[in-house]
Amino acid sequence: MARQHGRCLWCGRDFGPLVAATTDHLVPRVKGGPSWPENEVAACSRCNGQRGHTTPADWFAECERRGWHPDAAAVRAALDALDGAVGDRGGQRRARPYLAAQRRRLARMGGGEG
Repeated sequence: MARQHGRCLWCGRDFGPLVAATTDHLVPRVKGGPSWPENEVAACSRCNGQRGHTTPADWFAECERRGWHPDAAAVRAALDALDGAVGDRGGQRRARPYLAAQRRRLARMGGGEG
């Protein structure tokens, strides 16, 4: 939560008594994403539940469509950190192509305003 200044990565709401923070995996576990801190971001329970296994790029676009304010810089930074961790630690054969595709898509989208 500290990396995101106490806000949901996707909708930008501040965490508090009415907005619970949850751990969201950028690369979902079912897509081979590791349970590493670099793959985990703080998301409100609404965003985490509605996102499900939607890709980060698709969910980012959906959040913008809904008029929410996803943090583009934080999404890119988290994906970059995960890419670096995978490079350092190795493994994650299933997650590598997924991660590379998401980084490319977000770069092409411009990632909105952060």
